[in-house]
Amino acid sequence: MKTVITSIGKELSSNFDLRFGRAAWFCVFDEESEEISFVENENINAKGGAGTKTVEKIVELGVTKVISGDFGPKAKELLEKFNVQMVILQDENNTIQDIINKMKS
Repeated sequence: MKTVITSIGKELSSNFDLRFGRAAWFCVFDEESEEISFVENENINAKGGAGTKTVEKIVELGVTKVISGDFGPKAKELLEKFNVQMVILQDENNTIQDIINKMKS
């Protein structure tokens, strides 16, 4: 199962990003293989529809769960349509490594 965690950077030490559609980076964590990769969000500066465009990218990556701080109504609707679980986390002081460690425990 692949999980995306919204991130402000492309390192495990990067802080979690509360934004979904406009997050700078996505950490893709494969819970089975424990493989970790980072994908830059090409929609960060979109004039509109950043959330829905981001959902399309998430689905392309084969993700089944997204951890972020907030999801807009259109993004939320699309994620539900594609059966992608949404987890809301409000603590932006967590690093990506912190979140992955919590997922493993």
